[in-house]
Amino acid sequence: MAHTYEELKGKTIAELREIAAGIEHEAVQGYTQLHKDQLLPAICKALGIEAHVHHHVVGVDKTGLKTKIHQLQKQRDEILASKDHAPLKSVLRQIHALKRKIRRATV
Repeated sequence: MAHTYEELKGKTIAELREIAAGIEHEAVQGYTQLHKDQLLPAICKALGIEAHVHHHVVGVDKTGLKTKIHQLQKQRDEILASKDHAPLKSVLRQIHALKRKIRRATV
């Protein structure tokens, strides 16, 4: 039976151990002693499933925002090197706002 990461993540530790019992792979050896956060990646490795969630950003230009963030980070580093900390707060707030914008658009 084919499993997905999301499906496995929603299962209880008992259900994961039942699945691991039917798998002959070195990654799940000692499955009875593993916790869920250890067993889940082991099962994914044994079954060849990607063990992470793909996030999709909807409604914003993520690449453009990241480029702007990198420019602001360079500007931040220049401000810190110049020892003139007056414009620093503004730059940090802009970086923070752009990062939040990306996070809010993530589905």
